[in-house]
Amino acid sequence: MPAGRPSDYSIETTTAICVRLGLGESLREICQEEEMPDKSTVMRWLATHAEFRDQYASAREAQADYYAEEIIEISDDGSNDWMERQRNDGSIEEVENKEVLNRSRLRVDTRKWLMARMAPKKYGDKVVQEHQGPDGGPVVITWQR
Repeated sequence: MPAGRPSDYSIETTTAICVRLGLGESLREICQEEEMPDKSTVMRWLATHAEFRDQYASAREAQADYYAEEIIEISDDGSNDWMERQRNDGSIEEVENKEVLNRSRLRVDTRKWLMARMAPKKYGDKVVQEHQGPDGGPVVITWQR
């Protein structure tokens, strides 16, 4: 049996990749495992196999939904938001754990940024452009000869 990473296209392997993507793992993490193909192999498969491209796109949308659920969990978890600190007089006070709060904010913001790129129609910022004329009135088109 030859050693090394798989490089032959296989529906079982692509399905496993897509399932894991949908469960929040990154492609980089998946492809670091010895039994998985190299990331460049996966990119080649995406370029040459339409069925994998479709499956992969669906997996990325599922991954964005997974991140949405993670955001709720991160936001609702207040278990380490406060910590006890001893004052100079020996008494104990509870203070915000700014490191944990900032890390949680970063985790949420990172997921939101990724979601907006993975599924822009669903999670991206809605941009509306409105055109109006002077003083908010209608746009008037005039022709000059």
